[in-house]
Amino acid sequence: MKRFFASVLLLTVCLTAFSQSSQRGRIRDFGIMPGVFKPGTYNAITDVPGVRVGQVTIVEGDDIRTGVTAIVPHDGNLFRKKCPAAIYVGNGFGKLAGVTQVRELGNIETPIVLTNTLSVAQGIEGVLSYTLNQVGNENVRSVNAVVGETNDGQLNDIRGRHVKADDVVKAILSAKGGPVEEGCVGAGTGTICFGWKGGIGTSSRVLPADLGGYTVGVLVQSNYGGILEIDGVPVGQRLGQYSFKKSVENPDYLMNPDGSCMMVVFTDAPLDARNLERLAKRAMLGLAKTGGIASNGSGDYVIAVSVNAENLIDESTERYYPTLLHNDDMSPLFEATIEATAEALWNSLFMATDTKGRGGLFVPALPIDAVLQIMRQPIIEPARR
Repeated sequence: MKRFFASVLLLTVCLTAFSQSSQRGRIRDFGIMPGVFKPGTYNAITDVPGVRVGQVTIVEGDDIRTGVTAIVPHDGNLFRKKCPAAIYVGNGFGKLAGVTQVRELGNIETPIVLTNTLSVAQGIEGVLSYTLNQVGNENVRSVNAVVGETNDGQLNDIRGRHVKADDVVKAILSAKGGPVEEGCVGAGTGTICFGWKGGIGTSSRVLPADLGGYTVGVLVQSNYGGILEIDGVPVGQRLGQYSFKKSVENPDYLMNPDGSCMMVVFTDAPLDARNLERLAKRAMLGLAKTGGIASNGSGDYVIAVSVNAENLIDESTERYYPTLLHNDDMSPLFEATIEATAEALWNSLFMATDTKGRGGLFVPALPIDAVLQIMRQPIIEPARR
């Protein structure tokens, strides 16, 4: 009898997920619960205390599909209360402004801005305007703007450089906590991932109390190729849409594995730049869990930041006395980063919608109905010899 009711319950869950699948939703909305750690309240980067996200989406006519996403670490003057930070480069075919100073000094002093490849200059200009105009920064003569990008030039008239500095300032000033809009918004408006529509995605993990209780939040801009996997299932291969298919089974199939991915990792754990770089490296393992391969033509960057209130860097003081976790305490944070990165990337696909852009190019959204059917199929292991 127990088995009967269990079977009925499982069938009900499957049917409910299937009935929802015609709509877009986050991966957990369809009963897929990746990882072992639980997400925070919003399952977003904004679960990390004080972190805010602002976005400006630019959609005009038939050819303009782009935007800006800004991540603001805390409510104060970031230039005066800098955050420990690190950057890890998975593959460097990209343009990340500000990387050398972050690596040299181990901190950030501005919001992090994501946009398209040819708008990095406008991103810098917007960050400069925002920072120089803050009260207390009247005598500032040098600002290290951190601006990342992926190339949305297939769906967007990227040469038109439609992102302006004012859009960047607007994204920063509109940043807020709580739920984060995902999919075809902000810097993800014109991106493509695994041949389907990519975009902005986010997720978080909260460690159990006996592992420190810290929160890790990740926000991504997905625009890359490879062979899509979802929670261990080879979805891209089963759907017949994956990189290298031309050589493997279909000479007429065209899909470039190149692209880029920006990954931003925030935590309230007390970490310095050294351990933040170690954390950033694990985000690349999250990318790999989705089937991303960091191809030759891909710009895959991770920016990791700690917003622990005790460790903000006030350069007006004579000494800096940070409180830091031991190396032995890092492994749970590594796992949380891997899980949150992978789920953020899956969310970017699940939340994106069909998009028609430059030159009439149509990029479909990930077919959730088909994905759920594949996810319910048993994985048949090869017979043992």
